[in-house]
Amino acid sequence: MPEHTTFLTYLIYMLPNGAELAKKFGHGVITNSTPSWHSWEPPITALLVILLVVILGMRARAKYVQLDQAVVPEDKLTLRTFFEAFLGYFYQMARDVMGPARAKRYFPIIGAAACFVFFGNVIALIPGLGPATSSLNITLGCSLLVFVLFNFYGIKANGIGYLKHMCGPWLGPAGIPLNILIFIVEVISTCVRPITLAVRLMLNMAVDHLLAGIFLGLFALLVPVPVMFLGVIVILVQTLVFTLLSSIYIALATEHEEHEAHGAHEAHA
Repeated sequence: MPEHTTFLTYLIYMLPNGAELAKKFGHGVITNSTPSWHSWEPPITALLVILLVVILGMRARAKYVQLDQAVVPEDKLTLRTFFEAFLGYFYQMARDVMGPARAKRYFPIIGAAACFVFFGNVIALIPGLGPATSSLNITLGCSLLVFVLFNFYGIKANGIGYLKHMCGPWLGPAGIPLNILIFIVEVISTCVRPITLAVRLMLNMAVDHLLAGIFLGLFALLVPVPVMFLGVIVILVQTLVFTLLSSIYIALATEHEEHEAHGAHEAHA
């Protein structure tokens, strides 16, 4: 994807030997070198986003420690009401996908993904900053984390039954080749999931930021505003898509245990 330059690049460029540092880290806009997707800007921006989310989360959590204030709803938009509405929406989505018990158990990863993707996207609306999620390094890292966790949750919930579930229903000795084929297809489908998650998020945010940068370069005032509103919609949609797919993957990995437990309970009754 085409590279851009944020104020982080210019800050490092103003340091002693900054030109050599910028060239070493592979940013080609101000050093006339070949652009590379290994730019250091997205990881730095991602660290800033993580720090921002932690600080905002701690400030919002401090409101709940004061019980006399926590039980009284606030009549205006504050940090507390924002997180209540934001995380409440994604918690309800997780409940609809995987049920209340599993939603409560696995919501920390869903909520963390929603916060990181949303703030990692929305930070690009600040002039001079780019979205952390416009780099395949960042989005692939997030997707691989989800990949590792939903497989871990599936194995933890079902044990060896998680792998058996990937073979499909047992068809007897004569159906072993078909079970092996189903297992191979399921493994390929599972391994492709983090790639589709990463590429979808990266391309949408990179293209959105590129269009906003082009319009901002052509018209500094007013004209880029509709593009920025469109960017807000893209940000919300991409946050929803990433968290919804993550919820579905976790639900699929852990549903076999829930189904068997429900069936055993009905048989016992």
